[in-house]
Amino acid sequence: MLLKQLKLTNFRQFIGEQTVEFAINEEKNVTVIMGENGSGKTTLAQAFTWCLFGDTDFEDKVVFNRSFERKMLPNQEAVVRVELSLVHNGIDYTIIREQLHKKDSQGRLKGNNTTISIAYKRNGQQEFVKYLEVDPLLKQILPKELSRYFFFDGERIGNMSKEIKKGKSQDFAKAVRGLLGLNAFISALEHLKPTSKYGVIGSYNDSYDSKSDQRISQYTTEIEKAQEEVDRIDLRLDEINNEIEKAQEQADKINALLLTMAETEKLQQDKMKLVNSMGKTRQARSSAMGSILKQFNSNYSTYFAKSLVLRTLEELSQASKLDKGIPDMHARTIEFLIKRATCVCGAKIEFGNDAYKELNKALEYLPPQSIGMSINQFVVESELKIKSSNNLFESITDQYKAIRDYESELEQCTADIQLIEKQIGDTKRIGHLQQDLSRYEKIKRDRINELKEINQRKGSLQTTRDRFISERAELTLRDEKNKKIEIYKAYAQFMYDELNKVYKKNEDETRQKLERYVNEIFRSIYQGGMSITVDERYNIQVLVEDENGYSDDVETSTAQSISVIFAFISGIIKMARENGSQQDGENKLLDSEPYPLVMDAPLSAFDRRRIKSVCDALPKIAEQVIIFIKDTDGELAEEYMGAMVGKRYLFSKKNEFETYLIPR
Repeated sequence: MLLKQLKLTNFRQFIGEQTVEFAINEEKNVTVIMGENGSGKTTLAQAFTWCLFGDTDFEDKVVFNRSFERKMLPNQEAVVRVELSLVHNGIDYTIIREQLHKKDSQGRLKGNNTTISIAYKRNGQQEFVKYLEVDPLLKQILPKELSRYFFFDGERIGNMSKEIKKGKSQDFAKAVRGLLGLNAFISALEHLKPTSKYGVIGSYNDSYDSKSDQRISQYTTEIEKAQEEVDRIDLRLDEINNEIEKAQEQADKINALLLTMAETEKLQQDKMKLVNSMGKTRQARSSAMGSILKQFNSNYSTYFAKSLVLRTLEELSQASKLDKGIPDMHARTIEFLIKRATCVCGAKIEFGNDAYKELNKALEYLPPQSIGMSINQFVVESELKIKSSNNLFESITDQYKAIRDYESELEQCTADIQLIEKQIGDTKRIGHLQQDLSRYEKIKRDRINELKEINQRKGSLQTTRDRFISERAELTLRDEKNKKIEIYKAYAQFMYDELNKVYKKNEDETRQKLERYVNEIFRSIYQGGMSITVDERYNIQVLVEDENGYSDDVETSTAQSISVIFAFISGIIKMARENGSQQDGENKLLDSEPYPLVMDAPLSAFDRRRIKSVCDALPKIAEQVIIFIKDTDGELAEEYMGAMVGKRYLFSKKNEFETYLIPR
């Protein structure tokens, strides 16, 4: 399967219609999409799952864009839509899933059921797959149980590694068999299965004619009862093994916790240091907040009026009366001189003479008749206030940054204290822990004893069943009709046995080859004397050899665990590609389709050297690699995979509800 294009319409924060084209060139088969945390990497990865299977891993299952929703009017309709274009078995398909949304008259958004359609090209013409054939085709293109191994995030890949390490992932075993082309064998064996009444061999039991001997019917009934009981025991055996494993896990956790009891005193000291640090930080934050409020209260009015005052001063500078006033002179003084008819200099002031005229002109510019002097005073005061508010923004910005730093320190201290308190609380529960440990140990003992008992019961039932089968066979051979049925069963059993031999041979060879490939890839990613073994159920062990050559199973670190699953998936993809290219008839039953790797933040747990190893290995093994990655890891991925990168995009986050994909 080769992914060509993903087109989103109003899918969560990807507002409007946005398109991503993926690298499909053999020489440049890597697509890198970079962005900061929270920008939309996980959402874009989940778009594949929603398009293919109609579901996501988000707690909020609403996938319609919130920003677009707010802009919609009552009774308006809109769709959320994802289109995935891909090539499968040489055919171009476009998978389209959409959901219609409508606002009711009260402004509430309602979404209808999703619809899905698949288009494909035949003879250059686009045609649509019939509705009833869509689901079977999707399962053929990519079964849901397999998708988690090719569309995964950094957290999930760690969980997957723990599952297969502990032998819990039956899905993983099925996925491996399916991807490596063993399903044809499995289907054939299930079809012939002797122990199932729905299998070909088992169905012959209902065909016996008991007229010749009534005991045939009785034996058949007893055989079926014994087989049903054996099947129930097999189910219970799986349950018991799981219960034993869970009890052992809990016991291991409690034992590890009991070892921390001695650390309580140190934890308390660390807590007191954090409490004291928080007190000092709160005091510093309070002082900074007081300073910022005082400065703001003193200068905010002038700062916000600054633009208006500057425009006013510019207007006033053009006024003709601004500088014509006489300092400390009032209109009452001029009126007194005119009335006295004598100036302070002794000159006569008479109606119509020059002195009289000049004094009357002065009245136009002196208070209270004129504002010239007031304007002068206003200009002086305004200029002083503007100067005092010039640095208000920069000063408050710097102080606000300091306050935010103090708040970040307080948040971190609070989180650290809560963690310490939890650890201290756990260590104080030593009595309860001992009780829980005893309870889990008892569960293990009880289940192990039950295991022995029902295994004995199973053996007894199988012996009884096989005896009835032999006795029934003797009776059926005495009747011609029943004799034919026995012959048909014998042929079917022979086919089952031969096919089972071929299957086991192919599976053993496949598993050994997979183990070899996985180890090669694992060692290229994680060097350090470790190796991986794969058992018949596709459970794994990570072994390390000591100086004497003895191998022991070891508990892996997070980086090692992720390296294991990377190696497994890469090994499977490598084998699937090889099987897909096989043309000879001998290996035709192992024919399979390779899949791309679509990964969300896969490199976070690795150091720089292992990031280089992973980046070097994946493009060579997988037919196509698509990585959603944060900026810091993305720069390293670009550095190490630059020659293989065919498409690059950036997440441009406008706000929590709007993100855009920008080609680079």
